[in-house]
Amino acid sequence: MGRILITPRSLTANPPPALDALREAGHELVFAPAGKTPSEADLLALVPGCTGWLAGVEPVSDAVIAAADALAVISRNGTGIDNLPRDAIAARGIEVRRAPAANAIGVAELAIGLMIALCRHLPRTATGVARGDWPRMAGREIAGTTVGVIGLGAIGRKVARILVAMDAKVIAHDPFAGDLGPLAGAVTLLERDAVFSAAEIVTLHCPMPEDGRALIDAEAIGRLGPDALVVNTARAGLVEAAALVAALEEGRLAGYGTDVFDPEPPTDLAIAGHPKVIATSHIGGLTRQSVERATRAAIDNLLDGLGAR
Repeated sequence: MGRILITPRSLTANPPPALDALREAGHELVFAPAGKTPSEADLLALVPGCTGWLAGVEPVSDAVIAAADALAVISRNGTGIDNLPRDAIAARGIEVRRAPAANAIGVAELAIGLMIALCRHLPRTATGVARGDWPRMAGREIAGTTVGVIGLGAIGRKVARILVAMDAKVIAHDPFAGDLGPLAGAVTLLERDAVFSAAEIVTLHCPMPEDGRALIDAEAIGRLGPDALVVNTARAGLVEAAALVAALEEGRLAGYGTDVFDPEPPTDLAIAGHPKVIATSHIGGLTRQSVERATRAAIDNLLDGLGAR
């Protein structure tokens, strides 16, 4: 059969038994460096001769696609494809398949966790107690708080459902939301600027805009106000780094919780190391259950795609 490139960090660090389905179908597995985001040089060295690619969030350049001389199918172990050069892929006739909603629960729960950690100053409190201090900082409750959800896909809807159950007032923006189903009547849809003006907490669950511009820029931060919190488990580029740091430094934004950086790991700690920031290492989908669901879906998609060729 063919060679399959495996690049998601969660699969190269500890290859799960689920990958055996590819071997049993007669494919040879080619792994990127274990537990690391592969570089362009890594991909250029590994992708030639591969007919299939089980891909993660690593950046993929036009040059990598040009080097993928035998590639027929790219199967993402998640939903986002912002890291892929779609025009180059389409020009080559390479099929792209995704695993929608596979990691939605894990990412949604982390987003809620970041909100709670920011509201209750959990890292600073825990660190203080661990070193023998007894810090007692007044926090805020999510119940009764107006929370703005930007993006009502699988993850955004799960976040909204949890927030409604926590008695938050949930407002949202998504031009493609369609039928809200169980959330109808519990979530109020507004224009984006209206969400920013009303929300005390904003959580991001959307792709990058087509123009590549950040959603949370200086203007948006001005609408949010000095007591607002922002949570980002979606994409680093949704938040303008310089505007964010300036707002945190000047007291125009109360805090930021993020699971995403560009690059990863971050080389500049202006955000990750800021005392008003709670940062995690892109672990939203890194739960045993999410990895298993995403891996199985990606493998099934890959085998189906290659079988159709």
